[in-house]
Amino acid sequence: MNYQEIKHNEEINTYIRQADLSLSALGYTEHSFAHVTLVAEKAGYILETLGYPARTVELAKIAGYLHDIGNLVNRVDHSQSGGIMAFRLLDHLKFPPEEIGMIVSAIGNHDEGTGVPVSALAAALILSDKSDVRRNRVRNQDVASFDIHDRVNYSVTMSELKINDARTIITLKLSIDTHYGSVMDYFEIFLQRMILCRKAAEKLGLQFKLVINDQQLI
Repeated sequence: MNYQEIKHNEEINTYIRQADLSLSALGYTEHSFAHVTLVAEKAGYILETLGYPARTVELAKIAGYLHDIGNLVNRVDHSQSGGIMAFRLLDHLKFPPEEIGMIVSAIGNHDEGTGVPVSALAAALILSDKSDVRRNRVRNQDVASFDIHDRVNYSVTMSELKINDARTIITLKLSIDTHYGSVMDYFEIFLQRMILCRKAAEKLGLQFKLVINDQQLI
């Protein structure tokens, strides 16, 4: 079974929708199909660019698509509950145990609270997930009532994650409209994520760089 089949599995999509509804009720940014599809595609891009086998690239996409499903249970420890849910779903779909293990381990380690880039799959998932900062993830349309997470996401007008031609550096390049959020605001809420991205890049043999408004900060 491949990524496209997972992406069109209605049982899985129902859980993704319901997980996002839970986060919406809590006031979180969008974690639905736009986010998980983008994360899946970026994770695949990272491993494909680095020359990993086609099936490993496919598993990275599947892990990306499923990675936030645990928010259905609770936001707290959602990576662990998501890993358990993914195990159940993939086992039911007759995935080989080795592939289930790779996907579940990546999902269970993607969050900055407890996550560690234990594998190439986990590292690619971390980098693709933590780089998805963009204006259209903000649900709140009342700018006056934005919290810091809303301000930071809304301030990002461009986000690009790219590996250089030499395959030695992965760069997260952001354009921030400082009218809505400052670079300091970004670091206030995303510092732990950026540290995890650096570790994930190192797992893949890459150097992580963060460039905001054409200034290299990491």
